[in-house]
Amino acid sequence: MNALVTGATGFIGSVLVRDLMAKGYHVRALVLPEEKADTLEKQGARIVRGDLTVPVSLRGICDDIDTVFHLAGRVTDWGTKQQFYTAIYDATQNLLREAAGRASRFVYVSSIAAMGLGRHLKGVKETDPPQKSGVYYNDAKGDTEALVRAYHGDGKISCTIVRPANVTGPGSVWVRDIVDRLMTPTGVPLIDHGQYSSSFVFVDNLVDGIILAGIRDIASGKAYHFRDDWSVTWKEYITDLGSFIGKRPRGNIPFKLAWMMGHVLETMLNPLHIRSPLTRLSAGVLGRDNDVDTTLARTELGWRTRVSYREAKVKIGAWVKDNYTGRA
Repeated sequence: MNALVTGATGFIGSVLVRDLMAKGYHVRALVLPEEKADTLEKQGARIVRGDLTVPVSLRGICDDIDTVFHLAGRVTDWGTKQQFYTAIYDATQNLLREAAGRASRFVYVSSIAAMGLGRHLKGVKETDPPQKSGVYYNDAKGDTEALVRAYHGDGKISCTIVRPANVTGPGSVWVRDIVDRLMTPTGVPLIDHGQYSSSFVFVDNLVDGIILAGIRDIASGKAYHFRDDWSVTWKEYITDLGSFIGKRPRGNIPFKLAWMMGHVLETMLNPLHIRSPLTRLSAGVLGRDNDVDTTLARTELGWRTRVSYREAKVKIGAWVKDNYTGRA
């Protein structure tokens, strides 16, 4: 089997390449012209260079490819609407145009954020429609899902949508950013006392699901949620991260205030290309219960949580200690 992976140097993409190679796939990794790809090359992946926002640079990348795993996008909680739509919607459209008529399957890695940030997502089903919230990441993911569905519905290429919950693991944004903030004088405040589920999926568990979504015939035309069955609140998770560096969460912000503050700060700072210290995306993730339903992933794909929270905490703790010892 021949697979194309976009976002191959990223946190999730690098693990996907590793696991695909271990399963005997021939992997073609799309890498930006200026990116280093030494690790991928050592693993045996074939490196192709291109920019998803520059269509001419993508010509031929899907030749002889069976499955496209599209992970690349803008993975951050701040930026302008144009930045998010260019990196998410436009990039996916360019790749779909290249893949249609060449590859057999297109797996689009979206996010549970597409289901509508700012509200509780607990129990939201995989068959429920995405909802917009005004958060650019959320809205761009939802509109891109509609584009992917249109390509599938028109018979141009068989598509599957993967919606990960909050992805954690050694080096995850949900590790690095929180530990970095814990080490600042202001620390990390909880939102609504950190009472809600952290709604995580460990990166290795997620990659299991992404691969299943790419090989199971039943997955064609479907969307799947991947969220681990851990019972860990945000307060517990941030406290556990802090324990590795001798820090604890500090203070509390009510959700409605955090959402409003995020909106005001984004309005002021995004046009100046300055990252806001608080965004609606982060408030919507840390201050709502986002335990989406995963029934279809479990019953149709046979997906399960393989790495427990206890195991994940050991792996994350080792990474934090390796990268932050002496900095606290």
